Amino acid sequence: MSRRVVVTGMGLICGVGNTVDEVWAGLMAGKSGVAPITGFDATLFACQIAAEVKNFDPLKFVEKKELKKMGRFIHFALATSTEAMAMSGLQVTPENCENIGVYIGSGIGGFDVIEREHTALMEGGPRKISPFFIPAAIVNLAAGQVSIRFGVKGPNMASATACTTSAHAIGDSFKIIQRGDADVMIAGGAEAAITPMGIGGFAAMRALSTRNAEPERASRPWDKDRDGFVVGEGSGILILEELEHAKARGANILAEVVGYGMSGDAYHITSPAPDHDGAFRVMRNALRDAKLQPSQIGYVNAHGTSTPIGDDLEAIAIRNLFGEHVVPVSSTKSMTGHLLGGAGGLEAGITVLALRNQMLPPTINLENQDEATKGMDFVPNKARAAKLDYALSNSFGFGGTNGSLIFKRWSE
Repeated sequence: MSRRVVVTGMGLICGVGNTVDEVWAGLMAGKSGVAPITGFDATLFACQIAAEVKNFDPLKFVEKKELKKMGRFIHFALATSTEAMAMSGLQVTPENCENIGVYIGSGIGGFDVIEREHTALMEGGPRKISPFFIPAAIVNLAAGQVSIRFGVKGPNMASATACTTSAHAIGDSFKIIQRGDADVMIAGGAEAAITPMGIGGFAAMRALSTRNAEPERASRPWDKDRDGFVVGEGSGILILEELEHAKARGANILAEVVGYGMSGDAYHITSPAPDHDGAFRVMRNALRDAKLQPSQIGYVNAHGTSTPIGDDLEAIAIRNLFGEHVVPVSSTKSMTGHLLGGAGGLEAGITVLALRNQMLPPTINLENQDEATKGMDFVPNKARAAKLDYALSNSFGFGGTNGSLIFKRWSE
């Protein structure tokens, strides 16, 4: 029999708040984290808005001399890992360090570092490139720096599966613990792609909202007037732990991880399959892994990016899978924006909080629900109480890569 895995800590940061408590309070209030971009002059860009992390001081987590040796996404990963480890109460010792691992991904990594060092190259020549350029930018250094920070010597891994990145990191960590390769995993993702190239690249694809005059209303999943997604930044990290290990040290258990599904669309580099088959199968696979029926799921935290095509296809897949069971579904990206490779970690944490607090976060800005989703419950505009035993979180990415996670409310 495979080992049971629980969540004993988490750290969250996004445009809505810089800690777990701030993020949850913001979501419950229906607060939008979207605003005009401040990190660079976006005047000439079609999209001038994003869900930037606000009032973040990396010096609380990184020594000043180390700042430029790490991309902003690594700063976020260190911040959320620090919060998660503190919440878990886990003490790393010479005796247990080899059984504690890290699996933190990023869809893009250090875009800010790449742009900074390219400017240095163009203006000063190759001698101006920092010797820390590569380790500051590459995706796996978030996991590497967290491993170094806490002295954990178990599996040290990273994923880069576009917007499914941190869902895969959490799901893979769940399986690592199940099969006995570690007792604890620090798992999730981080992203910091609100840069000229990041915004410019997605805008060139016409994927972003251009509701620049009303940023707080720009991200509006399943609304008839949605015109694209809003880029967010931040990180979501969970501490996953083998159940008996957690109990033995008296850990405060937040939820249990019970299911993980993966699938591929095999259709298009950016668009989901029009028959919504990949989304359907990934949720079905997670349910199968958890040995659950669709009727047992009380909430779905959807991928729900606010794109014209993707939202409806996910909704149809949910409706086809769940049948007559009208499951409440919401997209917290309506408030946080889309964290790309960090989205799955943030939203897994939100899903755990929904179970723990028996509250459904809303989909804000849902004023005129799309006809294609008629009859579905998207928890419009206002959080509400609910009785939940199981909840599911979806993540889908470019290249047709999909991941679903199922969590169970913790009870003895």
